[in-house]
Amino acid sequence: MGNSADRVILLADCQSFYASVEKADNPQYAHKPLVVAGDPERRSGIILAACPLAKQFGVTTAETLRGALGKCPDLVVVKPRMQHYIDVSMLITNILLTYSDLVEPYSIDEQFIDITGSRKLFGTPMEIAQAIQERVRMATGVYTRLGISYSKVTAKMACDLWAKKNESGLFELSKENLPDQLWTQPAGRLFMVGSRMAAHFATMGFTTIGDIAQTPLAVLKQIMRNRFNRNCDIDAELYWRLANGADDSPVSPHTHKEAPKSVGHQMTLPRDYRKFEEIQVVLLELAELVCQRCRSLGCMGFVVSVGCYGVNYESPGGFSRQMKMVEPTNATNQVYQAAVKLFKEHWERLPVRRVAVGLSQLSREEEYQISLFDERERFRTLEKTTDALKRKYGNTAIMRAVSITEAGQAKERAGKIGGHYK
Repeated sequence: MGNSADRVILLADCQSFYASVEKADNPQYAHKPLVVAGDPERRSGIILAACPLAKQFGVTTAETLRGALGKCPDLVVVKPRMQHYIDVSMLITNILLTYSDLVEPYSIDEQFIDITGSRKLFGTPMEIAQAIQERVRMATGVYTRLGISYSKVTAKMACDLWAKKNESGLFELSKENLPDQLWTQPAGRLFMVGSRMAAHFATMGFTTIGDIAQTPLAVLKQIMRNRFNRNCDIDAELYWRLANGADDSPVSPHTHKEAPKSVGHQMTLPRDYRKFEEIQVVLLELAELVCQRCRSLGCMGFVVSVGCYGVNYESPGGFSRQMKMVEPTNATNQVYQAAVKLFKEHWERLPVRRVAVGLSQLSREEEYQISLFDERERFRTLEKTTDALKRKYGNTAIMRAVSITEAGQAKERAGKIGGHYK
């Protein structure tokens, strides 16, 4: 493919994605401030997306629905439809695939596309970006901004720092223009630098991205060691490379298809759970979700982990612990028993609002040592049968009896994706 300077990579970002999809589907809201938010009755009334009109009233993503309505009483509030957003995202992916087979989703509303080999067919990088922008708008009604550059990280910054703010929604950042365009930006605008790290950079004397880029790496490492009183050479090299636009990573369609190193699920509960009998129900439901996922991947895990958090996530409390089992498993009952044991040992009897269960140190399920009293095969045969029924008829086709009690969340969760309504 040649060196990185020869590459042409785009980062396509959908503006206010969820809100844009809802406005495209509901023309009556075209000129009204609209947000997509969770269900306030279940303590999930958080703004997931706000359209540009809503943002003009000061509404921001991740604030409470109550706060947003205080700023804009006429706000149109739409519940999320996660499966529909996933479908629209896939439609956009398919549009990008007509320009290159190298498309890598970065998130549900951002995708990289390597058009290095597409220019002879479709024109200049700017012409290709304009064509993508128009095709996505015609097919979905969503406005797309595109950063154009020679690497993934510089395409991302071209999009975030310029394309999102200019009238065309397009911007090209070349290697030659880094000193004049990227290096003159404040250090806090460097990709992966948050407000806290920006403050540290200011204290260290780095006011622009160029200050970081032009500092010899060895010197930057020493300055950061002195600032943080520890070895942070890896962090220093990361920021230095980002500031210099040094990123050789390929656009890979398989990035998110590799086997995971762990499988986990968590639930935010609708109220405080104070009784262990209630928490047990949630542990069982989570163990079932984790093991169902592991069975679909054809893997088993040695290490079970459990996390528990109170209503105030910012304050100390809760725990996160793990234990290694004698044998790897993906049987719900075995993972559940281990989770219960961990929970009993570490729970301080404080109210619980969020619970997590995970399985790690994974191995292929066909690779395990058979023991004399091994019941895993019996469990696995039964559970794979129920898995098949759930895949065909949905997760509520077969439920454990405890899941229909007040403490159970399986039925409610089955109607959601990623904690939000389908």
